[in-house]
Amino acid sequence: MGREVVERAESDMESWGAPGAVAAEEEFPLLSLNHVSYSCRSVKESMRFYQDVLGFVLIKRPSSFSFEGAWLFNHGIGIHLIESDNLPPKKDAINPKDCHISFQCSNMDVLMQRLGEMNIEYVTAVVKDGGITVDQVFFHDPDGHMIEICNCQNIPILPLSSSCPVRLPKTIEFASPLSHLGNESLENHSAREATAQMMENLFKNMMTIFI
Repeated sequence: MGREVVERAESDMESWGAPGAVAAEEEFPLLSLNHVSYSCRSVKESMRFYQDVLGFVLIKRPSSFSFEGAWLFNHGIGIHLIESDNLPPKKDAINPKDCHISFQCSNMDVLMQRLGEMNIEYVTAVVKDGGITVDQVFFHDPDGHMIEICNCQNIPILPLSSSCPVRLPKTIEFASPLSHLGNESLENHSAREATAQMMENLFKNMMTIFI
Protein backbone atom coordinates (compact mmCIF):
# COMPACT_ATOMS: atom_id res chain seq x y z
CA MET A 1 0.00 0.00 0.00
CA GLY A 2 2.77 2.43 0.91
CA ARG A 3 4.60 1.84 -2.37
CA GLU A 4 1.39 2.49 -4.34
CA VAL A 5 1.01 5.87 -2.64
CA VAL A 6 4.61 6.79 -3.53
CA GLU A 7 4.16 5.73 -7.15
CA ARG A 8 0.99 7.84 -7.45
CA ALA A 9 2.86 10.80 -5.98
CA GLU A 10 5.69 10.35 -8.49
CA SER A 11 3.17 10.28 -11.33
CA ASP A 12 1.41 13.40 -10.06
CA MET A 13 4.67 15.33 -9.76
CA GLU A 14 5.66 14.40 -13.31
CA SER A 15 2.34 15.80 -14.54
CA TRP A 16 2.87 19.07 -12.68
CA GLY A 17 6.04 19.92 -14.59
CA ALA A 18 8.94 22.15 -13.65
CA PRO A 19 7.17 25.54 -14.19
CA GLY A 20 4.66 24.74 -11.46
CA ALA A 21 7.43 23.76 -9.06
CA VAL A 22 9.27 27.02 -9.67
CA ALA A 23 6.07 29.02 -9.18
CA ALA A 24 5.38 27.21 -5.93
CA GLU A 25 8.88 27.98 -4.66
CA GLU A 26 8.45 31.67 -5.46
CA GLU A 27 4.97 31.76 -3.94
CA PHE A 28 6.06 30.25 -0.61
CA PRO A 29 9.34 31.89 0.52
CA LEU A 30 9.69 29.64 3.54
CA LEU A 31 12.97 29.50 5.45
CA SER A 32 12.75 26.71 8.04
CA LEU A 33 10.68 25.22 10.83
CA ASN A 34 10.70 27.80 13.64
CA HIS A 35 9.03 26.14 16.61
CA VAL A 36 6.59 23.55 17.90
CA SER A 37 3.91 24.66 20.37
CA TYR A 38 2.63 22.36 23.12
CA SER A 39 -0.13 22.75 25.68
CA CYS A 40 0.97 21.54 29.11
CA ARG A 41 -0.46 21.15 32.59
CA SER A 42 2.57 22.71 34.25
CA VAL A 43 4.91 25.09 32.44
CA LYS A 44 7.45 24.67 35.21
CA GLU A 45 7.50 20.87 34.96
CA SER A 46 7.64 20.87 31.15
CA MET A 47 10.40 23.48 31.15
CA ARG A 48 12.49 21.30 33.43
CA PHE A 49 11.89 18.26 31.19
CA TYR A 50 12.96 19.94 27.95
CA GLN A 51 15.96 21.55 29.63
CA ASP A 52 17.23 18.50 31.52
CA VAL A 53 16.35 15.75 29.04
CA LEU A 54 16.79 17.43 25.66
CA GLY A 55 19.14 20.29 26.47
CA PHE A 56 16.83 23.16 25.53
CA VAL A 57 17.56 26.66 26.81
CA LEU A 58 14.98 29.08 28.20
CA ILE A 59 14.79 32.23 26.07
CA LYS A 60 12.98 35.56 26.31
CA ARG A 61 9.25 35.42 25.63
CA PRO A 62 7.31 38.48 24.41
CA SER A 63 5.75 40.36 27.33
CA SER A 64 2.48 41.02 25.50
CA PHE A 65 1.19 37.49 26.11
CA SER A 66 -1.58 37.42 28.72
CA PHE A 67 -1.37 33.67 29.40
CA GLU A 68 1.15 31.49 31.20
CA GLY A 69 3.86 30.01 29.02
CA ALA A 70 7.55 29.73 28.18
CA TRP A 71 9.84 29.69 25.15
CA LEU A 72 12.84 27.41 24.82
CA PHE A 73 15.32 26.99 22.00
CA ASN A 74 18.15 24.71 20.90
CA HIS A 75 19.13 22.31 18.10
CA GLY A 76 17.83 24.79 15.52
CA ILE A 77 14.22 24.75 16.71
CA GLY A 78 12.04 26.34 19.37
CA ILE A 79 9.66 24.71 21.84
CA HIS A 80 6.78 26.97 22.96
CA LEU A 81 4.88 25.88 26.06
CA ILE A 82 1.37 27.07 26.91
CA GLU A 83 -0.18 26.19 30.26
CA SER A 84 -3.70 24.76 30.07
CA ASP A 85 -6.17 23.12 32.44
CA ASN A 86 -8.10 21.53 29.58
CA LEU A 87 -5.90 18.69 28.36
CA PRO A 88 -6.95 15.13 27.44
CA PRO A 89 -5.81 12.28 29.71
CA LYS A 90 -2.14 11.43 29.31
CA LYS A 91 -1.47 8.40 27.12
CA ASP A 92 0.11 5.49 28.96
CA ALA A 93 1.25 3.35 26.01
CA ILE A 94 4.06 4.60 23.79
CA ASN A 95 2.95 4.16 20.18
CA PRO A 96 5.54 5.12 17.51
CA LYS A 97 2.66 5.80 15.09
CA ASP A 98 1.34 8.68 17.22
CA CYS A 99 2.02 12.26 16.17
CA HIS A 100 5.48 13.29 17.30
CA ILE A 101 8.42 15.62 16.89
CA SER A 102 11.71 13.99 15.89
CA PHE A 103 15.31 14.98 16.65
CA GLN A 104 18.42 13.59 14.98
CA CYS A 105 21.10 12.18 17.24
CA SER A 106 24.78 11.39 16.69
CA ASN A 107 25.06 8.72 19.43
CA MET A 108 21.98 6.62 20.20
CA ASP A 109 23.75 4.57 22.89
CA VAL A 110 24.53 7.68 24.93
CA LEU A 111 20.95 8.85 24.50
CA MET A 112 19.41 5.61 25.76
CA GLN A 113 21.83 5.52 28.68
CA ARG A 114 20.76 9.05 29.60
CA LEU A 115 17.06 8.19 29.41
CA GLY A 116 17.65 5.12 31.57
CA GLU A 117 19.51 7.13 34.20
CA MET A 118 16.58 9.57 34.32
CA ASN A 119 14.04 6.72 34.60
CA ILE A 120 12.27 7.79 31.42
CA GLU A 121 10.33 4.97 29.77
CA TYR A 122 11.00 4.52 26.06
CA VAL A 123 10.53 2.05 23.22
CA THR A 124 12.90 1.39 20.33
CA ALA A 125 12.42 0.58 16.66
CA VAL A 126 14.64 -0.03 13.65
CA VAL A 127 14.01 1.07 10.06
CA LYS A 128 15.93 -0.57 7.20
CA ASP A 129 16.09 0.45 3.56
CA GLY A 130 18.60 -0.62 0.94
CA GLY A 131 21.28 -1.58 3.42
CA ILE A 132 20.76 1.58 5.51
CA THR A 133 19.70 1.21 9.13
CA VAL A 134 18.01 3.87 11.24
CA ASP A 135 17.60 3.48 15.00
CA GLN A 136 14.61 5.12 16.67
CA VAL A 137 13.76 5.85 20.30
CA PHE A 138 10.29 7.04 21.33
CA PHE A 139 9.17 8.49 24.66
CA HIS A 140 6.68 10.96 26.15
CA ASP A 141 7.08 14.36 27.73
CA PRO A 142 5.23 15.03 31.03
CA ASP A 143 1.94 15.62 29.17
CA GLY A 144 2.16 12.62 26.86
CA HIS A 145 3.45 14.43 23.78
CA MET A 146 5.50 11.98 21.73
CA ILE A 147 9.18 12.59 21.09
CA GLU A 148 11.40 10.60 18.74
CA ILE A 149 15.19 10.56 18.74
CA CYS A 150 16.80 8.90 15.73
CA ASN A 151 19.82 8.79 13.45
CA CYS A 152 17.65 9.57 10.42
CA GLN A 153 20.60 11.43 8.92
CA ASN A 154 21.70 7.96 7.77
CA ILE A 155 19.04 8.14 5.07
CA PRO A 156 19.89 10.50 2.17
CA ILE A 157 17.24 13.06 1.20
CA LEU A 158 16.25 12.03 -2.33
CA PRO A 159 13.39 14.03 -3.92
CA LEU A 160 10.99 11.90 -5.97
CA SER A 161 11.16 14.42 -8.80
CA SER A 162 13.98 16.65 -10.07
CA SER A 163 11.36 19.36 -10.73
CA CYS A 164 10.82 19.73 -6.96
CA PRO A 165 14.10 21.08 -5.53
CA VAL A 166 14.93 20.60 -1.87
CA ARG A 167 16.06 23.51 0.23
CA LEU A 168 18.73 22.49 2.70
CA PRO A 169 18.80 24.20 6.12
CA LYS A 170 20.48 27.58 6.25
CA THR A 171 22.68 28.86 9.07
CA ILE A 172 20.58 30.85 11.54
CA GLU A 173 21.26 34.59 11.43
CA PHE A 174 20.83 36.51 14.67
CA ALA A 175 20.12 40.21 15.20
CA SER A 176 23.80 40.90 15.95
CA PRO A 177 25.64 39.21 13.04
CA LEU A 178 29.02 38.93 14.76
CA SER A 179 28.07 38.55 18.41
CA HIS A 180 27.14 34.87 18.10
CA LEU A 181 30.51 33.85 16.68
CA GLY A 182 32.11 33.61 20.12
CA ASN A 183 35.80 32.79 19.72
CA GLU A 184 35.37 31.89 16.07
CA SER A 185 36.99 34.39 13.73
CA LEU A 186 35.05 36.02 10.92
CA GLU A 187 37.36 34.31 8.42
CA ASN A 188 36.65 30.85 9.84
CA HIS A 189 32.94 31.59 9.96
CA SER A 190 32.95 32.71 6.32
CA ALA A 191 34.89 29.61 5.31
CA ARG A 192 32.36 27.40 7.09
CA GLU A 193 29.51 29.19 5.31
CA ALA A 194 31.25 28.73 1.95
CA THR A 195 31.73 25.02 2.64
CA ALA A 196 28.06 24.63 3.50
CA GLN A 197 27.06 26.39 0.28
CA MET A 198 29.41 24.18 -1.73
CA MET A 199 27.88 21.04 -0.19
CA GLU A 200 24.39 22.29 -1.00
CA ASN A 201 25.35 22.89 -4.64
CA LEU A 202 26.95 19.44 -4.79
CA PHE A 203 23.78 17.90 -3.43
CA LYS A 204 21.66 19.64 -6.07
CA ASN A 205 24.00 18.44 -8.83
CA MET A 206 23.75 14.87 -7.52
CA MET A 207 19.96 15.10 -7.66
CA THR A 208 20.16 16.09 -11.32
CA ILE A 209 22.34 13.06 -12.07
CA PHE A 210 20.40 10.41 -10.16
CA ILE A 211 16.82 11.47 -10.87
